[in-house]
Amino acid sequence: MHVTRFNEAPHYEAPNHFDMRCLRLQGKEAGPSTQMWMGMSQILPGGHTGLDGSPMEKLYLVLEGQLHVVGELDGAHQEDVLEQYDSCRFAPGEKRQLENRSNRPVLVALVMPNAPPG
Repeated sequence: MHVTRFNEAPHYEAPNHFDMRCLRLQGKEAGPSTQMWMGMSQILPGGHTGLDGSPMEKLYLVLEGQLHVVGELDGAHQEDVLEQYDSCRFAPGEKRQLENRSNRPVLVALVMPNAPPG
């Protein structure tokens, strides 16, 4: 068993993330994990990610606030609004963008694999 205390979770910088504070809760620099890692991000009002793709599947869970999500896969564009405890999956290769269009911070959990599928 490996425990990461929230007050000891390491901060990490993610490319194309703006007005966000990201913490690693499990995996990578937060401790051992063979298949996946878990993070949590606070997205300030106006904060967002770029519309970027990744070879890895990503799962998001909104813990607090309201999050606008945009996905693009094979030319198809989709947009939705997630409320507290709503979740969203982005497929491998799907572009995704997260946006906080509200005046309150958003807290979101992320789970994704350590490496793309072999």
